Amino acid sequence: MLKDTQIKRMFERIAFSYDLQNSVLSMGQDMRWRKVLADSIQAFDGNLVLDMATGTAEVAIEICRRHPRSRVIGIDFSPGMLAIGRRKTRARKLENRIYLSIGDARALPLKSTSFDTVSMAFGIRNIAERREVLSEFHRVLKPGGQLLIMEFGYPEDRLLRKLYKLYFDWILPLIGNWLSRTNYAYTHLVESVRAFPSEEGFLEEIAESGFVDLKVRKLTRGIAQIFSGIRQGGPRHLRSPMA
Repeated sequence: MLKDTQIKRMFERIAFSYDLQNSVLSMGQDMRWRKVLADSIQAFDGNLVLDMATGTAEVAIEICRRHPRSRVIGIDFSPGMLAIGRRKTRARKLENRIYLSIGDARALPLKSTSFDTVSMAFGIRNIAERREVLSEFHRVLKPGGQLLIMEFGYPEDRLLRKLYKLYFDWILPLIGNWLSRTNYAYTHLVESVRAFPSEEGFLEEIAESGFVDLKVRKLTRGIAQIFSGIRQGGPRHLRSPMA
């Protein structure tokens, strides 16, 4: 597994073709997964969403597309990825609805009880201190706020699982490393998915962080899955999120 500084350097290196890599390696499923994640957000006027590990802002843009009255603050640790995201938001005239900023998921520069929803797609497996991250998500969510974390998994069907692991363990790293012009980026992806806890183990971590009403939605036979939970509490109220 790579260290924090190595992971940051890796994302800086692969930012130039990150969106293409995702689409090619997921065979276009990444677009559907983002739509499902965005559609999972509870829609209401003035919904304020924190999209953590926002990268090139694909999830943030999809949230705004699916929820015209929502606003999104996207946080990431990679300046290169955020630069691409800012170009996208300007091209789509979403600068007034999407704000992108550098930040660390383990110590968010945000006020407590500020957000209605926290989303994170394919990012938490890159952080060893998952409980710190989940604790921060709990802190910045309003009482009754919604947590949505999407991560990779494996198909439940035994035959499909074997076929998928053949692709994921051997073919995907070769193609991904070639597309990213590295010899390690997608080898790291495989290793990080292997090291991630089981479905039950991660749900336990989420519960220990103070979330209830936990659910898992499986996508593409379990290749991706959305973990959801609710921060216990009373009515929501809007605050300025930036500290």
